[in-house]
Amino acid sequence: MDLTEFTALSFDCYGTLIDWETGILGVLRPWADECGFAVDDEQLLRVYADHEAAAEQETPSALYPTILAEAFRRTGSTLGVAVDETWAGRLGDSVPDWPAFPDSSAALAALAKHYRLIIVSNVHRAGFAGSNVRLQGDFAAIITAEDVGAYKPADNHFVALDRTLGELGIERRELLHVAQSLFHDHVPARRHGLPSVWINRRHDRPGWGASPEPSEEYSYSLEFSSMGDFAAAVDAAFSTAPPS
Repeated sequence: MDLTEFTALSFDCYGTLIDWETGILGVLRPWADECGFAVDDEQLLRVYADHEAAAEQETPSALYPTILAEAFRRTGSTLGVAVDETWAGRLGDSVPDWPAFPDSSAALAALAKHYRLIIVSNVHRAGFAGSNVRLQGDFAAIITAEDVGAYKPADNHFVALDRTLGELGIERRELLHVAQSLFHDHVPARRHGLPSVWINRRHDRPGWGASPEPSEEYSYSLEFSSMGDFAAAVDAAFSTAPPS
């Protein structure tokens, strides 16, 4: 893949730019400890992941804090202990507190020298605004679940993305999608014929973490273990490209 052929990048945010697993565990872990569960972090994430995806599919118009709280309640039910509203609300309100990966902000700044950047995220507008305080990203467009009334891997984000490209004057062939979750992003990107880059944040850990295992076909053209590595590859590609 010639990275210099693209003029725009669309990004998943949570899992790719924001460390949502650390953010989710920041609430689930102390709750599990308070309940006396003998489960490790990976087990907690594995139980939680399917419940969040199910809640998103069943109530696609619900705002993300509502989804988080419901997924937490279902996680508690699976583990045999009811989650009270204080704990459920704590997770629902926690999105702005989730940390960015250490390389995200610098990588976005470097990539913005070469591309226009677009967010395509399973979150509400206020949640992303809080996250972007940490990212400091200069985005040409932001597409959230609140905007499209659905959650990935549904097609709504990518239909909206096509409209947004037209509004920005970007040809579809000039867009590259960048994401961590195979389930949420690389499956629908394949359905929509978009080339994609896998930011494999979990390259050093087994399992799927907070994302369910993909049940449909997915593909990606390049794989990097971090946004920093991807940004470095882009800089290298443009530095050796012949003048246009």
